Amino acid sequence: LDVCLHGSRSLSQLAELPETHQLLRQTCRDFADRELAPIAAKLDKEHAYPAKQIKELGAMGVMAMEVPEELGGAGMDYLAYSLAVEEISRGCASTGVVVSVNNSLYIGPILKFGTEEQKKQWISPFTAGDKVGCFALSEPGNGSDAGAASTIAHQDGEEWVLNGTKAWITNSWDASATGISAFLIPMPHPGLSLGKKEDKLGIKASSTANIILEDCRIPLNNMLGPRGAGFKIAMFKLADMAVAIESARLLTWKASLLRDAKKAFTKEAAMAKLAASEAATYCSHQAIQILGGMGYVTDMPAERHYRDARITEIYEGTSEIQRLVIAGQILKEYQS
Repeated sequence: LDVCLHGSRSLSQLAELPETHQLLRQTCRDFADRELAPIAAKLDKEHAYPAKQIKELGAMGVMAMEVPEELGGAGMDYLAYSLAVEEISRGCASTGVVVSVNNSLYIGPILKFGTEEQKKQWISPFTAGDKVGCFALSEPGNGSDAGAASTIAHQDGEEWVLNGTKAWITNSWDASATGISAFLIPMPHPGLSLGKKEDKLGIKASSTANIILEDCRIPLNNMLGPRGAGFKIAMFKLADMAVAIESARLLTWKASLLRDAKKAFTKEAAMAKLAASEAATYCSHQAIQILGGMGYVTDMPAERHYRDARITEIYEGTSEIQRLVIAGQILKEYQS
């Protein structure tokens, strides 16, 4: 049972998956080995969109894993989707990104918040791989902070009129539709233009560019969900970061107060160091996620903060050592 399969997967791990998921996983792995791995370097070098392979993945159901069969999808669960993306990405990371953006960022919100009519119009045509969608949230200067978004929409009769710029949008050049906050826009479309394709550090076969909206008019029924519903989606990550920072701060203050009072503070100091270092790594990592492409480039400070934060879990006592210290102090307290 400990014999490893190609890709460092053990037989025991593989056997735990349901039979349908094992078959899907092997099918995606075979496809990646046969159709993606041999051309991945060429796609990356030429910034080439894998149109033929995406269409084939659509025929396999991979471009719409969770979408019900009546809408043209595979009707499978999130585990199946995760397995498919892992195996496809193993062959070509860029293709994996195209698959995941279409499934999660584009189709996902429509599947959850869209009306039945919107699902038929905006999901069904995007299940076969002929078309892919993108999700436009990030903006120049404020990343994915929905609260700081400057793109505006105003109602004019039976239409929404959109103005603004969205930055670092994955699949933008290859997309046929986009969801911006809570709006759906077909592409190409009057009033919508694309910036240059960004030359990124990696994932080069997946296009990334700005989306510019200049008096872009769309029907009223192209709003996805109620007004402002998209705002909540982007806020949870910031809330988790704030909780982590404040928890670490309060633990640090408590340890400092105990030391000032000349009381035992070993456990609290270890807790503070552990919480603060892991919060620093977590928050700096999430900052990159929130900023998207702007957090990935070296001329922005986010990636430096992540590199600087990572060492804090190692120096002055690793996180593992801090946990040993905390556990040891707890045992001493209960034994005394």
